[in-house]
Amino acid sequence: MRFLDQMALFAPLDALAVALTFLAWAGLGWLIESDRLSRPSVTILMQEYRRDWMREMITRQPRIFDASILSSLRQGTNFLASASMIALGGLLALIGNSERLLGVAEDLTLGGQPTLVVEIKLMATGIFLLYAFLKFVWSNRLFGYCAVLMAAVPNDPDDPRALPRAIQAAEVNIRAALNFNRGLRSLYFSLGSLTWLLGPLPLILGALAVSWMIWSRDFASHSRLILLTSPSKG
Repeated sequence: MRFLDQMALFAPLDALAVALTFLAWAGLGWLIESDRLSRPSVTILMQEYRRDWMREMITRQPRIFDASILSSLRQGTNFLASASMIALGGLLALIGNSERLLGVAEDLTLGGQPTLVVEIKLMATGIFLLYAFLKFVWSNRLFGYCAVLMAAVPNDPDDPRALPRAIQAAEVNIRAALNFNRGLRSLYFSLGSLTWLLGPLPLILGALAVSWMIWSRDFASHSRLILLTSPSKG
C-alpha cells in the first residue's frame, strides 16, 4: 500500500507528459526514417550518398580513404556508447544512494517529494540512456560488418562480384547509420526527460523543445539544403 500511496502523488498531467514524451520520440523516429514522405529527411537523403560512396569505392585504388572514413564512424559510435554507459552507471548509482538522491532533490527544491517519486522520474531518463547505449553498440557492430564487406569487394572493378558486394556493404552501412541516429535521438530525449524532476509542465516543454530541435535538423536545416543541391557541371 505504501507504494500505491506514493504512486498516487503523480498527477494525471504527469502521465500525459510522459506519454507525450515517448510518443514524440517514437513519432519523430518514424518520420525521420520514412522514405515515403514528399519531404525526405537528412537521414533518408544520406542513404543515397552512402550507396554512391560504395559504388565509388569499387574504382578507388587504394581504398585507404574509405577505410579511414569507416574508422572515424566507428570511433563516433564507440565514444557515444561509452558516454551513454557512464551516464547510465552514474544514474543508477544515484538512484541506489538515497542520501545523495535526497540531496539532489533538495538542491532542485524537490524536497517535498518522496524518494521513490524522484527515483521513478530518473528511471525514465535511464530508459532513454539504456536504449541509446544498445543502439550505439549495435551500430558499431554493423559498421564492423560493413568493414568486412568492403574488404570482400574485389579490387578489379570489372569483377562481377564487385558491385553486388559493394551494394551489400552500402545497405549494412545504412543500417548502422540508422541505429546510430536512433541512439542519438534517444540521448537528446534523455536530456529532455530530466526536466520531469521540475514537474510535468517542464517535461512537456522539454519534450517539445527536443522534438523541435531534432525535427529542424532533419527537415529544415541548412545542411539539408546542401544535400538537395545538385552539383554544378563544368
